[in-house]
Amino acid sequence: MSYDIIVLGSGPGGYVAAIRASQLGMKVAVVEKAELGGICLNWGCIPTKALLKSANVFEYISHSEDYGISVTGSKADFGAIVKRSRGVAEKMSGGVKFLMKKNKIDVINGFGKVKAGKKVDVTDDKGKVTEYTASKGVILATGARSRQLPSLPQDGKKIIGYREAMTLPKMPKSMVVVGSGAIGVEFAYFYKTMGVDVTVVEYMPTIVPVEDIEVSKQLERSFKKQKMKIMTNSSVESVDTSGKNCKVKVKTKKGEEIIECDIVLSAVGIETNIEGIGLEDVGIATDKGKVLVNDFYQTNIPGFYAIGDITPGPALAHVASAEGIICVEKISGMNVDSLDYGNIPGCTYCSPEVASVGMTEEQAKEAGYDVKVGKFPFSASGKASAAGANDGFIKLVFDAKYGELLGGHMIGMNVTEMIAEIVSIRKLETTGHDIIKTVHPHPTLSEAIMEAAAAAYDEVIHL
Repeated sequence: MSYDIIVLGSGPGGYVAAIRASQLGMKVAVVEKAELGGICLNWGCIPTKALLKSANVFEYISHSEDYGISVTGSKADFGAIVKRSRGVAEKMSGGVKFLMKKNKIDVINGFGKVKAGKKVDVTDDKGKVTEYTASKGVILATGARSRQLPSLPQDGKKIIGYREAMTLPKMPKSMVVVGSGAIGVEFAYFYKTMGVDVTVVEYMPTIVPVEDIEVSKQLERSFKKQKMKIMTNSSVESVDTSGKNCKVKVKTKKGEEIIECDIVLSAVGIETNIEGIGLEDVGIATDKGKVLVNDFYQTNIPGFYAIGDITPGPALAHVASAEGIICVEKISGMNVDSLDYGNIPGCTYCSPEVASVGMTEEQAKEAGYDVKVGKFPFSASGKASAAGANDGFIKLVFDAKYGELLGGHMIGMNVTEMIAEIVSIRKLETTGHDIIKTVHPHPTLSEAIMEAAAAAYDEVIHL
């Protein structure tokens, strides 16, 4: 059976690549061993946001008297919250199934393994192997899974990964979250809001360590205000699960500490799904668990491409989607630009939210820039005050010489919806003075972007 393009994996890289290829007139098949939509739609981006929305609602109810509303008898039904989250995921996966049908893309259920000559063997659930051929190319989009550490062997019950964290049979009383990247802090916020006693253990000096240091410190303050315990410069040495509870041995600068809890969530990153898919047989080059590709995602073997988490770029759903589109457009012969990895937004959906793009202040200075920094706190925002969400700020980093916006860093309510403005500004090479003169609606949270730009040039009005 022959196609123009065969895509291994139906996550936000794979299914988007398949749809774009179909739009460009190619005959396309997607090979998927599990649910359509991959980890993002089924066990990542989407269901976690459903859980976090439930946490937001519960948090509002818990603080309703701050808004002049008295609510009695409210409680969180953990089972119902998990059920809603799974329902949202199933609906989105069903949406991808509809898009496959709409775009006349064949979905081949099974485990795909690449072979020389742009061929793919697919083994179905009964063990039957069928060979398929892709005349224009095979795109690898097999994604990643929860990383396992020797000191944190996941058993799915007491030491869990993100999958189990979404579907626990009952709410624990206490939890240690190991790792404070996006996955770690999102689950830490969710479970803390649900009433769980949460401790976050982070090896680096600050939580969300990839973010601007001021953002990291603000999030730590906000979490501590929520009565969450934060342990930075710390590492989990071992976990004793032999008793009823987990005994977590944590190494700190002051010595070792034992923390008892019901559940340990390992959120120490991801590892790629590249085992057993035929890379060695074909001769596709890898390095440190990543498939090596050029600017348009071609591997060292002609006719084979790779996108998403299995390549060296940022492991983000929107990056995988962008890579998939660029990849198939290049295959089709279009004149396309390579992806600007310096202008990729990152979002973390805890509360307060975190969003950023470009260089941090430290990175800009290390790169040799003379910088102007503008910062505007949400405590000075009328809309934030009206919403009762004063935590956080907008921080913009400019090149002092030319006014180029080098980076934008946000923490606060709804900032994940605001970061796209900064991405667009950087894409269009808009200067700081242009931002100041761009009229923003009042009252909105987005006004803080204009005010932060004005602050960088000593023109801020409301601070």
